[in-house]
Amino acid sequence: MKSSITQIERRFDLTSSVAGLVDGSFEMGNLLVIAFVSYFGAKLHRPKVIAVGSFAMALGCFLSAMPHFFMGYYKYETTSHTAASASLNSSINPCSLHQDVNDTVLEVPRAGCEKEPTSYMWIYILLGNMLRGIGETPITPLGISYLDDFAKEENVPVYVGFLHPIAMMGPMFGWSITITPQDSRWVGAWWLGFLIGGVLSFLSAIPFCFLPKSLKKPEGAKKDKASHRLLENMGNKLSPEKTKPRKWSAMLKDFYNSLKKVLGNRMYFTFLCCSLLQFSSFIGFVTYKPKYMEQQYGQSTSKSNFLIGVTSLPPVGLGIFLGGLIMKKYKMGIIAAAKFSFIMSFLSYAMGLLHFFVGCDNHMVAGMTVSYEGNPIPYHNNSLFSECNSHCKCASNVWDPVCGANGITYVSACLAGCGTSVGHGQNTVFHNCRCLEISSSWTGNNSATLGPCPKSDDCSRNFIYYTVIQVIGGFFYALGATPSFILTFRCVQPELKALAVGLFTLVMRMLAGIPAPVYFGAAIDRTCLKWGSTSCGKRGACRLYDSNAHRYVYLGLGALLRGPSFLVAIIFYTMIKKHFQNKNSTPVENGQEDAAMNKEDNCKIKDRLPGSSDAENESSI
Repeated sequence: MKSSITQIERRFDLTSSVAGLVDGSFEMGNLLVIAFVSYFGAKLHRPKVIAVGSFAMALGCFLSAMPHFFMGYYKYETTSHTAASASLNSSINPCSLHQDVNDTVLEVPRAGCEKEPTSYMWIYILLGNMLRGIGETPITPLGISYLDDFAKEENVPVYVGFLHPIAMMGPMFGWSITITPQDSRWVGAWWLGFLIGGVLSFLSAIPFCFLPKSLKKPEGAKKDKASHRLLENMGNKLSPEKTKPRKWSAMLKDFYNSLKKVLGNRMYFTFLCCSLLQFSSFIGFVTYKPKYMEQQYGQSTSKSNFLIGVTSLPPVGLGIFLGGLIMKKYKMGIIAAAKFSFIMSFLSYAMGLLHFFVGCDNHMVAGMTVSYEGNPIPYHNNSLFSECNSHCKCASNVWDPVCGANGITYVSACLAGCGTSVGHGQNTVFHNCRCLEISSSWTGNNSATLGPCPKSDDCSRNFIYYTVIQVIGGFFYALGATPSFILTFRCVQPELKALAVGLFTLVMRMLAGIPAPVYFGAAIDRTCLKWGSTSCGKRGACRLYDSNAHRYVYLGLGALLRGPSFLVAIIFYTMIKKHFQNKNSTPVENGQEDAAMNKEDNCKIKDRLPGSSDAENESSI
């Protein structure tokens, strides 16, 4: 979805905020069922629940791809449709073309546009993405708890560190085939990735159907009393009393009590707040990263996604895996894991601030960012019309850019004042463009070619710097990801691990995954300079952004969200260090200090964990 969101935005003429809503529908699906799946799923046959989820993901993928097969060919806005119907070798006058048919070019498509059903087809993508979110729900909480229950404790960080890089392989290959990659109206095979993902999800569900409900603990693995109780509840040596079916009322009451224990823990809640700020920044950043690379550095959509796959994701995957290995090698406890994760995240944040200094200037677009003479103009003084194109009677709501020989982009050949054209398709060249003549520093020919002018060489060099910063910053961030993830469940009572991970995922999806793409998109929309137009004459997707404003909004919003998280992280680290280094703590409910716990507890520490009473003999983060 992240790789296709820009293409979907263009294909269905959506604003960035609406596209963000479509992207966030995955988290909406998670939100509907994750709390119950995380808790009740742990009491069921977990591999089979995961298999059902995988089948649901496959169905969601197919539903998301369905609109492509029920829609007609993509018709992008252009002033050249009439020209295309003429003789391929004839010379066409863009000015006379508009003067003669200006009233009909924009009206003909409107005749049946009100009855056109394809304009709302994006809803199927939203519903399919929501179904994928529902199907994905059991995979992380039940899968990780299944691993943690039946694997050696020191191997769990390695397994977790290995799973996340594998998950990176999807976005790594999620790039599209390019036809006219530099055109801001170009739409690639956005639907193809959903079909491939659906098939793979369906196939991956099959082996889960044959995994056992429980496995034997490896010999030598440490087991505390709570672990024995969990295994017993899952079918190992069940007593007659425990085999009796429990009433739903009792299960709901148990769920409420468990939820209260987890949320009532101050350290877990503090960690949740810190992670929420981090994830809000991260999700907004990742969702619109391809768009940022396109608009800021002039990269094509396909190249942006491809570069993300080959330059950003491998270092991130390697960092996550190495983070797990480091945890195992140095046998990190909760304090060491928190400290390591905090340092790595802060280094990544510091590296990310360098992005503000490697941006690019705006495209030189006549009448929008520069005057027709080539001088910079403020945003509120832009005007697409000038004396050089006044005789053409051009349409102002169409984006069909041409690049003048003087290096200035014009919104259309008509607005460039071009009199003739030769060739056809991508090879069309316009001549006698009057607006090039008034450029203050241009003395060459007055021709223009289709498509916007490329960015400067300085911008290409800054893009290399941007990529290097991304690689280093992403690697630092990923190094601390596995220790950070382990913090969510390592010190939780075994039967509450799935709930703790599920609750963490629920909060991240509900308060970060859903709103972040929407308000990031709404903020980005405010930087749009030129909106596209639908066949009905309504506002479509944005074609041109103010590069400087886009950079400050996109990067600044992420930095403002992520910055305060480090203050919360300091509070979190102080709390766990104070508690776990104090061996004489006293038992108090709901996250306060407790009595010392058994030396063979799940966290490899000698202190009583917060969040439980002595009578219950429980431990939670």
